[in-house]
Amino acid sequence: MDIELILLCIGLICIILSFFIGKSTRKSEEDIENVSISLHQETNQLKKRLRAVEEELMIGVAPPVTNGQKQQRKQKPVHEIIINQILSLKAQGYSIPEIAKRSSLSDEEVIDVLKSRGVAL
Repeated sequence: MDIELILLCIGLICIILSFFIGKSTRKSEEDIENVSISLHQETNQLKKRLRAVEEELMIGVAPPVTNGQKQQRKQKPVHEIIINQILSLKAQGYSIPEIAKRSSLSDEEVIDVLKSRGVAL
């Protein structure tokens, strides 16, 4: 009989404690959910920024330049990824204008890159 009474008391204590412990776990669950949501949002923002940087590297969009401005403007260095793309397209048999169009560079820039890498035109 004593064991039954002890087990009953332990059970009641556990039930009473579960009400108090349940509130703290709900709070921690909400905190974890909030952290998860903020992490997801930050990850999406980083992905968007990364896409923008990748597009800038691949496209290299510059404002239209007249012939007089071409001589005055300093040429930006071409990124290594674009150089590899130019070499690959040349190896595949594309012409200079086609390569220039695909790499968003001028014909002269493509020729300069190919000459700097020792590729025969």
